[in-house]
Amino acid sequence: MPEPLSPGATIGIIGGGQLGRMLSVAAARLGFKTCILEPGGDCPASHVANFHLQAEYDDEQALERFADAVDVITYEFENIPTASLDLLETKCPIRPGREALRVSQDRLTEKKFLRDLGLATAPFAAVSDADGLKAALDEIGAPAILKTRRFGYDGKGQARLKGLEDADSALEAMAGAEAILEGFVDFSHEVSVIAARGPGGEVACFDPGENVHRDGILRTTSVPARLTAGQRTDAVLLAAKILNALDYVGVMGVELFVTNQGLIVNEIAPRVHNSGHWTQNGCTVDQFEQHIRAVAGWPLGDGQRHADVVMENLIGDDMDRVPQLAKEADTALHLYGKAETRPGRKMGHVNRILR
Repeated sequence: MPEPLSPGATIGIIGGGQLGRMLSVAAARLGFKTCILEPGGDCPASHVANFHLQAEYDDEQALERFADAVDVITYEFENIPTASLDLLETKCPIRPGREALRVSQDRLTEKKFLRDLGLATAPFAAVSDADGLKAALDEIGAPAILKTRRFGYDGKGQARLKGLEDADSALEAMAGAEAILEGFVDFSHEVSVIAARGPGGEVACFDPGENVHRDGILRTTSVPARLTAGQRTDAVLLAAKILNALDYVGVMGVELFVTNQGLIVNEIAPRVHNSGHWTQNGCTVDQFEQHIRAVAGWPLGDGQRHADVVMENLIGDDMDRVPQLAKEADTALHLYGKAETRPGRKMGHVNRILR
C-alpha cells in the first residue's frame, strides 16, 4: 500500500466545476494544495484551488505539466479522453483507477458489469440502428427509454418510447451515437448510496438518501430515506460489492430503484455525487473530505449522520430565492460562483437541517 500523502502535498483534480470546487475546499481543510486542470476560465473550482492550469483535456504538454506538478490525480467527471489518461498514468497515480472509468463511461459496459456481479438492473439491449431498436423493443417491450451509451447526464441524450411508433424520433434524438435501450422499472422511489473505499480496502458508507428528480435533473435528496432495515443493509452491501470488484479508491455514488422485488441498480458514478451534498451539514466528515482522505491514503472518516437533512439543488432562476434562503433558520447555502444563470444549470444547493 502506498504511503499516505503528507499535508502540503498537491492533489490534481481534472475538471473545474462545482464538484472540483468543493473537493478543493475539503483538501484545503486537511492542509493539501490543489491544482485544477480545466479548459474554461473563471470556473467554480478556480476560485478556491491553489493553481488553475487552463488547458484542454487532450493537450499533451499541459497534461505533462499537470502530472509533474501534483502528487496524485483525481477527477470530478467521467468522460476524460482515454489517451489523456494513458499519458497521465505513466507519471502519477490516478485515483479512482482506470477500470472504474472504463466501466462507467459506457452505459452498456456498466450494465453488463453490474449484471455479471449478480446485481439486478433494468432489462437492457444494445442499439446501433433502426433494426436493432426494433429487435430491442421486441425483446424488452415498451414503455422504454433509449439512451446514448456515452456522454449523457442530467436527462440529456435520452428519449422515451411509448411504443414502436416512437422509434424513429427516438433514434433521431441519438444523433447517430451508439445507444442502449432500457426497460422501465416499476419502482416506488430512488435512493442513492455514497460509498468510499481506501487504498487498503476499507469501506465506509453514508446513509442512503432518497432522491426526487424533475426533468431529468436531481431536485432534492432527503435523509433518512424510506427504507426498511433490511433494504438499508442491502444497499450498503451492494455498494461495497461494486467498490471491491473495481479495486476502487475514492467516493462513488450508487443510484438504486426501490421495488417490491428488491433493489435495482440504476447507475454508478465514480466520483463525489450530487445526491451526497447533504453530508456537508449532516455528517462530521462529508463526502468531499472522505474522497480526499481516500485518494491521499488517509484513514476514512466516520460518515455517521448526526442530523436529518433535505438537500435542494438551486437550478437556474432558483438563484432569485437566495436572499430569502439566506434568512431561513437551519438552512446552509452552498453557491458555486457561476457567473451566468441558465435554465437547467445547477447554480448551488441548500441543506436544510430538520429538527
